[in-house]
Amino acid sequence: MAEYCLTGCSSADLSEAHFKERSIPYICFQFEIDGVTYPDDLGKTIPPAELYRRMEAGAMTKTSQISVGAYEEFFEGFLKEGRDIIHITLSSGISGTVNSARIAANDLKNRYPDRKLYIVDSLGASSGYGLFLDLLADKRDEGYDIDRLYDWAETNKLRVHHWFFSTDLTYYIRGGRVTKTAGFVGQLLNICPLLNVDSMGRLIPREKIRGKNAVIRRTVEKMAEHAENGTGYSGKVFISNSECLADVNVMTKLIEERFPGTKGKITVFDIGATIGSHTGPGTVALFFFGDERTL
Repeated sequence: MAEYCLTGCSSADLSEAHFKERSIPYICFQFEIDGVTYPDDLGKTIPPAELYRRMEAGAMTKTSQISVGAYEEFFEGFLKEGRDIIHITLSSGISGTVNSARIAANDLKNRYPDRKLYIVDSLGASSGYGLFLDLLADKRDEGYDIDRLYDWAETNKLRVHHWFFSTDLTYYIRGGRVTKTAGFVGQLLNICPLLNVDSMGRLIPREKIRGKNAVIRRTVEKMAEHAENGTGYSGKVFISNSECLADVNVMTKLIEERFPGTKGKITVFDIGATIGSHTGPGTVALFFFGDERTL
């Protein structure tokens, strides 16, 4: 086991068991629902099914980034043990949490000058950020030292692709990612926008597709366009969703048919409270490793 810590946060939308299995300590975001604050603790306090049920019933949600003080406390526990840290954050295109992490790291470096503390902006979100952490854990377990792992992270983070769609545009409209007019017309015409995370880590609408089955097929086509080795891809595939497992099952079947090497390698997670507070129910997101995101 490496003598350093690879760490992340709860917005990577991995399960608690997966974080533990991969030896990735994490720090929790917080979110509010109807004015009450809760930790985004991977569904232990409020399970995803309850969160999305309450959102569908009209509950208002919002999130707050992790504070400098919370990061300092989290990091210092490892530094006191004499361990270096490489911490991966949620995309700066979505949250300012990376700035809090960097401020905390700079403060701690003055107190622990002999320790290394790297902060990496994942430029990813949800289980795409989680896939990036998982790939880094693979490299760590292969024997990469912290400096080599940091270099690999910075070189390869834009090779993790995020493609997703939603059958309910309510929260995308509320968050300004889809205009009210476009959202109204889209819902009227059964349009499901296909979005991705761009090279700056922002959520960007890419295509307007009519019908859920069509957007699922188009999402899988995007994987064929961008995955490493095309339809010969045999790497890991992560899918996250907000209470729409039937759609996930359709997508999983299509992927395994189109990419035979992925059979048995597709892992499904819940979209947690931090990301789900902004997407709402009805979102399916596909993540894989491929060419570099340039747009």
